[in-house]
Amino acid sequence: QVQLVESGGGSVQAGGSLRLSCSVSGYSYNTICMGWFRQAPGKDREVVASSYRGGTSTYYADSVKGRFTISQDNAKNTVTLQMNGLKPEDTGMYYCAARIGCWGLIRSNDYNLWGQGTQVTVSS
Repeated sequence: QVQLVESGGGSVQAGGSLRLSCSVSGYSYNTICMGWFRQAPGKDREVVASSYRGGTSTYYADSVKGRFTISQDNAKNTVTLQMNGLKPEDTGMYYCAARIGCWGLIRSNDYNLWGQGTQVTVSS
């Protein structure tokens, strides 16, 4: 059974940095697409960043371009999200997501494996 476990959330002041990690177990890390999503209170869940084509290609939401970096390490079965220049509007619950047997960029609704989430709070 494939499991995703996030870590690395926390509280930080605006302008600070956090690094989120997602460990994938129960699967041979080959053709898999990974993504990071977030959900702020009262808002819909939104995609933050995606890694596809075995981690060689990435996608970022406009709101995080130039500040966040997603990295997929196939040897360690992990995907990380480095978040720099954090803003209060980045506050929310962050979720790691995956779809096995995936290669190209997929839609948010196509992810079918989810972690439990990790809270990120950015204060002004």
